[in-house]
Amino acid sequence: MPMTYEHEFIPAAAVPRARVPLLQHLVDTYASETSKTAAVWSELRAGQLEFRSHARSSSVRQILVHQILSERRFFAEFVGLAEPAVEALLPPGEAPGVAAYIERLLALALPRLVPLADGDEAFWLAEVPFFDVRRQRIWVVWRRILHTAHHRAQVGLALRLLEDRVPATYGPTADVTWTGADPTTTLDAARRQGT
Repeated sequence: MPMTYEHEFIPAAAVPRARVPLLQHLVDTYASETSKTAAVWSELRAGQLEFRSHARSSSVRQILVHQILSERRFFAEFVGLAEPAVEALLPPGEAPGVAAYIERLLALALPRLVPLADGDEAFWLAEVPFFDVRRQRIWVVWRRILHTAHHRAQVGLALRLLEDRVPATYGPTADVTWTGADPTTTLDAARRQGT
């Protein structure tokens, strides 16, 4: 049985087809990474948002806020997409619940899919400002996806330290597995080669 995720926050049917078929993976990956982030966040409970894995670490709430704010900055300042006003980014209230952060993450990500899908080769290969250097837009978007994975891992670690369930994102976890799951944890598994 192939791997299926328990949560598909952005269904495949909601992901537009890329103008350049070779670049479909960028749109698909941004959508699936956002779904994976929402899935990890959905395991949190309200009482866990102030948890810090270390006194010098960000709280879980600070990580969620940073994810939303920094993603907007990447797409507006570096990628050049139209983005909502900064004042409209975060959920309202002094201490919003987990569901409110997930709703904002998804509501901000979905409108990005169409302009990402509409990009042609010139759009993706154009050099754009990235902090104090210039990089190709395609590089910036991959950097954003990796940045998101980093913050998702921070929340996953917090869940583990809180003795909570960590959902599957790329493969099985100690909490979630399935028939046919084949994690590479042995020398024999690492030796396998394609045909």
